[in-house]
Amino acid sequence: MKHILLLATGGTIASRPTAAGGLAPAITSEELLACVPELADLCAIDAVQLFNLDSTNVGPAQWQEIVRSIRENYAAYDGFVIAHGTDTMAYTAAALSYMIQNSAKPVVLTGSQKSIYNRDTDARNNLYRAFVYAVSEGAWGVQLVFDNKVILGTRARKTRTRSFDAFSSIDYPETAVFRDTRLIPFLRRPAELPPVQFYDQLDPAVFVLRLVPGMRADIIPLLAPHYRAIVLESFGVGGLPGGEQGKMFAELRRWCDSGRLAVFTTQVPHEGCDLAVYEVGRAVGELPGVLEAHDMTPEAVAVKLMWALGQTQDRAEVMRLFETPVEIDII
Repeated sequence: MKHILLLATGGTIASRPTAAGGLAPAITSEELLACVPELADLCAIDAVQLFNLDSTNVGPAQWQEIVRSIRENYAAYDGFVIAHGTDTMAYTAAALSYMIQNSAKPVVLTGSQKSIYNRDTDARNNLYRAFVYAVSEGAWGVQLVFDNKVILGTRARKTRTRSFDAFSSIDYPETAVFRDTRLIPFLRRPAELPPVQFYDQLDPAVFVLRLVPGMRADIIPLLAPHYRAIVLESFGVGGLPGGEQGKMFAELRRWCDSGRLAVFTTQVPHEGCDLAVYEVGRAVGELPGVLEAHDMTPEAVAVKLMWALGQTQDRAEVMRLFETPVEIDII
């Protein structure tokens, strides 16, 4: 029988109504397990309550805490299940993908759209299936299990706010699906994985700027004292309003000349960006310090930048790390 460690972090799955009428995490890891007694027949389980937060409050410090716990317990367990809130689960999945690379053991995130104490909840099914995947042969790496789907950590996005079918795999096949409780794998563990590699440093000095028509260029210098990198969510395949002669281009050139980074991505949900297609993007792509996100998810773009910036102060090395595919984040 395999031995799995449950890391509880809060979220809707562990929430109860408050006196004020909202939901807040309050259910412990032991209570979560008690709500799914079938898990006792599946594997041996230990549980740790890392923290009990609404996932809106989960960020780099909590990602580091999760990674630290997995690193300390990696040799003792066959896999890990993380109960997590849905709102930032895709960010955490991406963060763990960069901070725990080449893991032959599964690191599985799951949660729910309704509390596990609700009568009509998706929590029990999601938690049970997360453990089913974690103990399955060929399970590997950072995965997100939700509504009968197993999604690679770098490819997961929350695409619905209320439906049980809340997460999608963006521009890449699902790792596996469930038919009832039967797991049907599509992508198995790579035959040869290098040794697992843990990282503990992140630099959250990353700002994501969504471009809108008519945006003023003076927003960019206001960010300079606080951020090392900016992610520009542009239109279509990518470009900058005004092109090479515009005010936005001049400010971005000053940003890059100061040694900072700029990453272009797209507001369009699928198929990525390509600055070379239009004149409004071509000259931007030639600026020193400008990168393209290609078909990465927005969550992966922001978190990969935090991870790369945390490894080095050298801009060229940060660019190399960002452009190197990790856990199939760039196709």
